[in-house]
Amino acid sequence: MTKKIFLSAVFSLCMTVGVVSAQQSEKWEGSWATAVEWTGQGDMPKESLSNRAIRQIIHVSAGGNTLRLQLSNVFGSSDTEIRSIYIADATEGHFIDVKSAKYLTFDGKKNVTIPKGESLYSDEIAYNLKPLQLLSITINYGDKTPENATSHRGSRTTSYIIKGESKPKSDFEASERVDHWYNIASIDIKTTQQFEVIAALGNSITDGRGTTTNKQNRWTDFLAESLEGKVGVLNLGIGGNCVIKGGLSEPALKRFDRDILGQKGVSTLVIFEGVNDIGGAKNNSEECANNLIEAYREMISKAHSKGIKVYLATITPFKGNSYFTIFHEAARQYVNEWIRNNKDSDGIIDFDLIVRDPKDHAKLKDEFSDDYLHLNPKGYETMGKYAADILK
Repeated sequence: MTKKIFLSAVFSLCMTVGVVSAQQSEKWEGSWATAVEWTGQGDMPKESLSNRAIRQIIHVSAGGNTLRLQLSNVFGSSDTEIRSIYIADATEGHFIDVKSAKYLTFDGKKNVTIPKGESLYSDEIAYNLKPLQLLSITINYGDKTPENATSHRGSRTTSYIIKGESKPKSDFEASERVDHWYNIASIDIKTTQQFEVIAALGNSITDGRGTTTNKQNRWTDFLAESLEGKVGVLNLGIGGNCVIKGGLSEPALKRFDRDILGQKGVSTLVIFEGVNDIGGAKNNSEECANNLIEAYREMISKAHSKGIKVYLATITPFKGNSYFTIFHEAARQYVNEWIRNNKDSDGIIDFDLIVRDPKDHAKLKDEFSDDYLHLNPKGYETMGKYAADILK
C-alpha cells in the first residue's frame, strides 16, 4: 500500500468514526412539558373537538434546530384522530409567523390516530426553535375525538378553536377561546450539545395560579429566563394536586414515573409540593407531615436511581387563607424543618424564607399574594430568580 493510499484510508476511517461518534452522542433533551390530566366536561370546549382546529401557545426554554412533539391520549375515553398538525412561531394572541409554519409527520404521514390510553411522538423535524420563544401548535382533529380528552387545565395561556381544518393562513379571530391545553405533552430537542434539564414537580403554585394569562410569568418562566434559555425547564405542576392522596388529578406519587421519570434528559428535579396535603388534613396533621416526609424520600430514591439530582423546596406560608389552622401550620413548620436538615436530597430551595412576612413567618408578604396561598407575578419573579441562583 502506498503512503498516499494509506493516508486516504486513515482519513476515511477517522471520518467514519467521527460520524458514528456524533450520531451516538445525539440525544433528546426536554425544552417544554406539561402534566397531562383527565378532562371533565367543565374543562372541555363547548362543542366536541371533532372536525375542529385548535391553536395552542407554549413558552419553551432551551432552543435547538431539531425537535419533536409528544402527544398524549393517556386519559382519553376513546381514540383521538388527527388530520394534521403544524407548528409556527407565535406572535400576538392567535397570530403566527406564517412563513415559519411547518407540518409535523408521524411515520412520514400528516395524519395520525392516538390510541386510547397511549402517547406518541411526531417524527423529528428541522426547525429553528429559539430559546425562550413562544411556539404555536395547531392541531386539526378528525372525525373521532374523546368525550373526555387528555388535557392540562391550568395552561395560563389561551387556546383558539375554529370549525373545520385550518391552514397556516387561516383566520382564528372568531374562535372559541379556552384557557386549557389539549393532547400536547412535551417538546424535545435533539442535540449533541447536552444541556441541563430541570423538572419542577408541584401544585397550583408551580402551575401558575395567580399569574397573568398569556404573560408567561410562572416562577418556572422566570427561572428559565434567569438561566438565559440555556437550560431546559419543565413545569409539571397541577392545580389542586396532592402528593399522597386526594386533591385534583393523580397525586404526585402516582404520576411520578410518567411526569418526571418519563421526561427526556432530566438532570435535576425540584420537588415543591405538599401544601394541599397539609391544607386538607383533618385531625391528622402530624400523620400527614410524617407521610409527606416518607413520600419525599420515596421520590428522591426513585430519581437518584435514574441519576437525577433532587432539590427539595420548602412549603410556603398560607396564614390568611382558609387552609390555615394552628395544626396545619405546625405540620408545615415540621416538614420544612425536616427539608432544611435532610440528608436525602442534593440541596434545598428555601422558598418559605424568601416569600414570608418577616414580621409573621406564617404569612406571605402582602405584596406577593392576593389570596395568601398563591403568589402573584411579583412573588413568582422573586421565587424564579432565587431558584436560578441556587440551580446555576
